[in-house]
Amino acid sequence: MSLAIDETCDPRLRSWVESANRHADFPIQNLPLGVFRARGDSKVRIGTAIGDSILDLARCREAGLLRGLPAEVEDACGAALLNPLMALGRLPVSRLRKRLSEILRANAERRDESLLVPREEAELLLPAVIGDYTDFYASIFHATSVGRMLRPESPLLPNYKHVPIAYHGRSSSIVVSGTPIRRPHGQWKGPEAELPSFGPSRLLDCELEVGFFVGPGNELGQPIALDEAQDRIFGFTIVNDWSARDLQTWEYQPLGPFLSKSFATTASPWVVTLEALGPFRCAAFRRPEGDPRPLPYLTSKRNEEEGGIDITVELLLESEEMRRREMPPVRLSRGSFRDMYWTPAQMLAHHASNGCNLRPGDLLASGTVSGPDEGSQGCLLEITKRGSRPLKLPSGEERTFLCDGDEVILRAHCQREGFARIGFGECRGVVLPALEGK
Repeated sequence: MSLAIDETCDPRLRSWVESANRHADFPIQNLPLGVFRARGDSKVRIGTAIGDSILDLARCREAGLLRGLPAEVEDACGAALLNPLMALGRLPVSRLRKRLSEILRANAERRDESLLVPREEAELLLPAVIGDYTDFYASIFHATSVGRMLRPESPLLPNYKHVPIAYHGRSSSIVVSGTPIRRPHGQWKGPEAELPSFGPSRLLDCELEVGFFVGPGNELGQPIALDEAQDRIFGFTIVNDWSARDLQTWEYQPLGPFLSKSFATTASPWVVTLEALGPFRCAAFRRPEGDPRPLPYLTSKRNEEEGGIDITVELLLESEEMRRREMPPVRLSRGSFRDMYWTPAQMLAHHASNGCNLRPGDLLASGTVSGPDEGSQGCLLEITKRGSRPLKLPSGEERTFLCDGDEVILRAHCQREGFARIGFGECRGVVLPALEGK
């Protein structure tokens, strides 16, 4: 299916929901999908963010505003999760997006405030049942920076430029933005210690990542071709892959991350669809002269020309002391998803290349989004050079890794001349102290 930019992305569109016409994240050109529960209502519903409100898709269905769409689309809009909608594929979702845009436009025949729920009066939930979660390592700048700390002479392992590296994460510990994160216990070994110790992680970190949800999956044993992979992606979100670096250093050899990652992953509640991202597609990362060309199953003209997405990502931190003094969060990092060495389509195609069956609602994350320039590193491990270069907060405090009470805030947006800016909302989490006596 073509990624042609359609009328729903027209920057001249305005909505009868006034807050949308000046909103940095959720103008009518965005229309991200999510799942929510209104205050005082036990029913979980699907909605789309529009300005400071949520358009309730179940109410739209009950009001007859979705008539004419395929029956399976109407039925999916009445579900309590996005999985049924994810399973339908891009064309039905594109038709739904067009209908939602028509419902919300300033020239709509019907302006029904009862279809809206103020976002501040809604509890936002995880948008889907996430059956499986895979975390990639797709930034060559991040991989090189971290590798240099461990292997100064050869930072990148020989396979990195040939294969999208990933590990299978723990889907049961994925939580929605705003959920507090408990500092984990684990086993670690100091460089001079003779034996390992067990206790609370001392080197707790965050990782700024872009995630994407699988739409229609594939049968077990049936690979997905690269040019089909893009159309198997339902939409994108923000992910914080919390990481206990001391646990990770001790456990990662020979099989990779385990308890250093599985204690928590935070995802934002809104999913920005491929259609909304159409104006912000870009060429895949330009590989330096001399880098190997990907193998044929990871190479196509379509992927090279439009496989990237220009998403600006930001990492912010607010300490407990900063909150007490009513100081705003401080931005620690600003990078771009267009700097990733592997595209989302390559990640998905590689994942399924051995016949692994992906399912609607599976979450794939990019790995830390880091760029080549100072200030574009997406984790404290890189920003502080593994703690050797502490950063100073506006409150006068210093940080090498996260302290109890710190809140990590991730943000992302797309902006291009001639189109409306769209955003992803926020992905937040406060660090709670480790449980005592464990």
